[in-house]
Amino acid sequence: MDETVIVIMLKDKKTGFLEKELSCYHLGEQQDIMLNIYAEENEQNEITIFMKLTCERDVLDWEYNAILDYYDMETVKPYVDTIQELEEEYNPVWLVTFPFLYEQQQMEQKLCLILQAHEKELNSVYEVIADKKGDYIE
Repeated sequence: MDETVIVIMLKDKKTGFLEKELSCYHLGEQQDIMLNIYAEENEQNEITIFMKLTCERDVLDWEYNAILDYYDMETVKPYVDTIQELEEEYNPVWLVTFPFLYEQQQMEQKLCLILQAHEKELNSVYEVIADKKGDYIE
């Protein structure tokens, strides 16, 4: 699979429109576990990144709950400021936030570290829940 390039856009808080490109970053093959990414600027002109992490495939109904039950958010926390589950999505999704880094290589490395930690945790969860279908189907 080819390497993916993502663009982080600055989102206007009032309108919700993406208004300005901040930068482009090269990611490895983990692009399938990132749902979307954007940035917002606060009153102090600090830029925060909002990135939604998900699964690389559509999950079954029983897997949805099992994944959320067994996913340990602590594995991603060292790389982000906040992480929270979002329940309104079709697949399990976690919203992470962290400060924008202006140095291209540092930001790219941070994105890769977050995605690697998330992918490692997902793979661990998949192994743990492989034989738990009966626990989640009534």
